[in-house]
Amino acid sequence: MLQFLSGLPNLIRGLSISDVIDILIMTAIVYNVMIRVRSTRAWQLVKGLAILVAATVISNVLHLYTLAWITNKILDIGLIALVIIFQPELRRALEIIGRTRFGKNNMQVSRELATQNVAAITNAIEYLSERREGAIIVIERKTALQDIAETGTLVDSKLTELLIENIFYKGSPLHDGAVIIRRDRILAAGCVLPLTDNQGLSKDLGTRHRAGIGVSEICDGIVLIVSEETGIISMAMDGKLSRFLDIKTVEKTLYSYYLEKYTLNGETSFLKKFLRPSGDNSNEDQQDS
Repeated sequence: MLQFLSGLPNLIRGLSISDVIDILIMTAIVYNVMIRVRSTRAWQLVKGLAILVAATVISNVLHLYTLAWITNKILDIGLIALVIIFQPELRRALEIIGRTRFGKNNMQVSRELATQNVAAITNAIEYLSERREGAIIVIERKTALQDIAETGTLVDSKLTELLIENIFYKGSPLHDGAVIIRRDRILAAGCVLPLTDNQGLSKDLGTRHRAGIGVSEICDGIVLIVSEETGIISMAMDGKLSRFLDIKTVEKTLYSYYLEKYTLNGETSFLKKFLRPSGDNSNEDQQDS
């Protein structure tokens, strides 16, 4: 230990700029992986793996040959075991990496269509909330949801308020599943969504909310949820759930995403106009996508 500490200054002086960048990148990757894994069942597996590695090191240091042989044999096949055990997490990580900013945003439409889409969705959500009719709507962005759409009934119909309300009417055969919206069309209804593995969620959240969070973990879309018991409106994005939303908040969020391409072209989005103080007619703001 003392030898290591005495050689530490020389080690630090020998670091190059590329070494520092390498360390910072790896630190960021490990930190983000730990944050994402901590809220899933994989966290318990990570702790078990850490204990196994510690047991291997200790057994080698103390010359516990039998224990060292067992732990070493287990670690020999550890890579294959990790791929099998962490398959859902690895798949989710690859999907996140694959969400480049070069793809086409399926929410980007003309101003006129954006206004019509937002009005249809928000009016339907408000109607369903007032009548406490459960609903879950997934609005597709860059991550294509064709595989999820195929678990339900393909509709491929123009997006309208009445159609959404009829789909989630309690007597409808499709009311228990999710609706997938692509641009200005309802792609599918009655779809089955993957449930989240997050064990830290409130016990009050039912299957509909857990499904909404689950699909938001594997795509970059916006998920709107109406509780059948209370009529509370919720929104899930990137694995995070926001509850007790009013219709204006939903409307502003949808406008900010539907009109994203206009903000990228230098024009002011609805959300920026709404938030900008009156009388400020100077430079128009730009909103990040």
